[in-house]
Amino acid sequence: MSQKLYIGNLPYRTTESDIRKFFAKYEPIHSVALISDRESGRSRGFGFIELEDQNADSAIAELSDSMFGGRNLRISRARDRESSQVGRVQQLNRV
Repeated sequence: MSQKLYIGNLPYRTTESDIRKFFAKYEPIHSVALISDRESGRSRGFGFIELEDQNADSAIAELSDSMFGGRNLRISRARDRESSQVGRVQQLNRV
């Protein structure tokens, strides 16, 4: 099985190739997705990578807070989109 990881604090010029090279030790890499703004097309500074389960934990432990393009990366297990949307709705309801 595979596990999707969140990669945060990415430099805005990061490419999929950059991510694949940085995570090469943890292959096979099933997918890489860099998130961009729908309107401007500019990177939002985060993305996702999908790795094998046994490699995901190692990648989190070894690469979290490591330097990449002059920035400290934040790497964690990705949350389900549905559960993160629920949190967003709850935040909006507090206002």
